[in-house]
Amino acid sequence: MSDQIKFIVDNLNKEPFRKNYNLITFDSLEPMQLLQVLNDVLAEIDPKQVVDIREEMPEQTAKRMLSLLGILKYKPPGNAADMSTFRQGLVIGSKPVIYPVLHWLLQRTSELKKRAYLARFLIKLEVPSEFLQDETVADTNKQYEDLMEAFKTLHKECEQLKTSGFSTAEIRRDISAMEEEKDQLIKRVERLKKRVEAVQNHQRMLKIARQLRVEKEREEFLAQQKQEQKNQLFHAVQRLQRIQNQLKSMRHAAADATPESLMKRLEEEIKFNSYMVTEKFPKELENKKKELHFLQKVVSEPAMGHSDLLELESKINEINTQINQLIEKKMMRNEPIEGKLSLYRQQASIISRKKEAKAEELQEAKEKLANLEREVSVKTSQTREFDGTEVLKGDEFKRYVSKLRSKSTVFKKKHQIIAEFKAEFGLLQRTEELLKQRHENIQHQLQTIEEKRGISGYSYTQEELERVSALKSEVDEMKGRTLDDMSEMVKKLNSLVSEKKSALAPIIKELRQLRQKCQELTQECDEKKSQYDSCAAGLESNRSKLEQEVRGLREECLQEESRYHYINCMIKNLEVQLRRATDEMKAYVSSDQQEKRKAIREQYTKNIAEQENLGKKLREKQKAVRESHGPNMKQAKMWHDFEQLMECKKQCFLKQQTQTSIGQVIQEGGEDRLIL
Repeated sequence: MSDQIKFIVDNLNKEPFRKNYNLITFDSLEPMQLLQVLNDVLAEIDPKQVVDIREEMPEQTAKRMLSLLGILKYKPPGNAADMSTFRQGLVIGSKPVIYPVLHWLLQRTSELKKRAYLARFLIKLEVPSEFLQDETVADTNKQYEDLMEAFKTLHKECEQLKTSGFSTAEIRRDISAMEEEKDQLIKRVERLKKRVEAVQNHQRMLKIARQLRVEKEREEFLAQQKQEQKNQLFHAVQRLQRIQNQLKSMRHAAADATPESLMKRLEEEIKFNSYMVTEKFPKELENKKKELHFLQKVVSEPAMGHSDLLELESKINEINTQINQLIEKKMMRNEPIEGKLSLYRQQASIISRKKEAKAEELQEAKEKLANLEREVSVKTSQTREFDGTEVLKGDEFKRYVSKLRSKSTVFKKKHQIIAEFKAEFGLLQRTEELLKQRHENIQHQLQTIEEKRGISGYSYTQEELERVSALKSEVDEMKGRTLDDMSEMVKKLNSLVSEKKSALAPIIKELRQLRQKCQELTQECDEKKSQYDSCAAGLESNRSKLEQEVRGLREECLQEESRYHYINCMIKNLEVQLRRATDEMKAYVSSDQQEKRKAIREQYTKNIAEQENLGKKLREKQKAVRESHGPNMKQAKMWHDFEQLMECKKQCFLKQQTQTSIGQVIQEGGEDRLIL
């Protein structure tokens, strides 16, 4: 008890109560103060309980607290007989009653808060059945139940989101990062707008880009529509195949079908279906209903704590021990009648289990057959996707092979042309590489020749001239030189420049020829490449057109073939019906009695007349039996009495035979005398 009080005091001194109690002050509280402490704890769990108990009647306080404790699933210590003492102690504020309640509440405050919150929305209002007869009340009650179910689902989703690991800080960081990214994108868009505005005809380009985006979206939409149509076509082909398989199976069944085999097969199916409907499915349905009832019962109950689960486990163990004791008592009795019946019960249970097992095996075999049929349909659809047609047989396969050979020859020719173009393209590429390499070698040789001759090359002539001008400026600036020296220097420089120009002239001529030749080769390469591209594009367009034509012809062929088969089947059915009708008319109109007897109408009329005669005879027989029932029963009773009388005489005669050895009975004057 002291540990319990210590736990209560420690929790009351913490947040959110802040009572500042110690063991002595808490133990010295008055009953009203103790009830106020209990009410404060209940108000922390359920905010609706914030009440000053001095302003409330004791009965109302006890009723309010008891209802909340009942919602929170509090179970007072002791049995059901102690409930009155518990209520009385709660009204007067008794410490032995209040302390366990406080200890239980403070142990699981967070769990009880959640339970009280859910109880506000999940405790169903009981509406009397006579009020539910009103349509408005019934609709409102149904809407109330739907809202309750919606609250359950939303609360589960909220709990899952709380436990999923997302936090508000992370979401805020993500939002801030997204806003920064948005600002960056806005700035980038503005920069791109400024850059685009500087370009000529930017409005036209933007319009073309917008049209391009619209066309791409339209292309995606068309691709999606194409995929949907492919899926629809695939499902339609699968449905057609299933129908064809059913038709084949029906034809196969009708090929070797006789009335006896059909009747036998139908009887087996009827027996199996009746067993499944009357025995197997009701048991499974009953088990499912029991499971659903238990699950609904579990769901309707509020959340349980660890103590509740331990209590349920203890109850389950007690019930199991009671069951074991009852089984042992029954085995100790060992009644002989029950022993005889148990043998038959075991046999019946074994037979029923075997029957169920066979039914399950048959059901599994049917499911396996259905799965195999689905696999066959999938495989055939895959082959149809690979080739576009079904697996061919016989003459159709020969025609397909001949058509394939003609197409293979055309393919080989086209492939050879493409190979020639590829070879020519390779040659052109190699020529281009050689020309580039040769140009680089010529440039390198030109540089080496310029270096050998002491000049830096024609490309560097401008630099030499600038250097010479710099030297000239330096010479001009120099003092003490004469005009003759300066003229001689200019002559030398001019002569040096002219020599270098004369040395570079043949090399420049050769370079011009090589550049002209390179331009001609590149122009020729571009022409060849454009020719190749145009030819390849033409071949690709022709191939796509041919593929479309072939696809359309195949679809048309499949449609016409299916229509042909359907019309043939209808014609055969009509021919059979027409043949039956003509035979019936011939037999009915014929003057020959034998032929007339073969008519279905005559057979049916004959059967009807026979059944009517049979019914008439049976009714007459029933009438005769009813009329003679009373006298016959009386006669049977008289015969039974006669048998009893004869049996009695037989017994008397036998007894008389045994008595002759003792004495002799003489009848004289209507009297019997025994002579020893």
